[in-house]
Amino acid sequence: MIDVAADGAKLMVKQPVEGLDLKEFFLILSTTGSAYRRCELVWLNGQQLGVRFLYPLDKPIRKASAAEVIQ
Repeated sequence: MIDVAADGAKLMVKQPVEGLDLKEFFLILSTTGSAYRRCELVWLNGQQLGVRFLYPLDKPIRKASAAEVIQ
């Protein structure tokens, strides 16, 4: 991950992903898989890609508690 914001991220991958269907995918943010974001590919430039985080329209975004952030 090169850069991250509340609504998206800039990622770098080891191998180019041209030709893969990445319209919507999950980005795993932890080794245990407990932190993830549903993403949509916005742009692709070789090994760098920009994604927009997708959220269910019927659920508000839950903010992490201080205890969760510390873990």
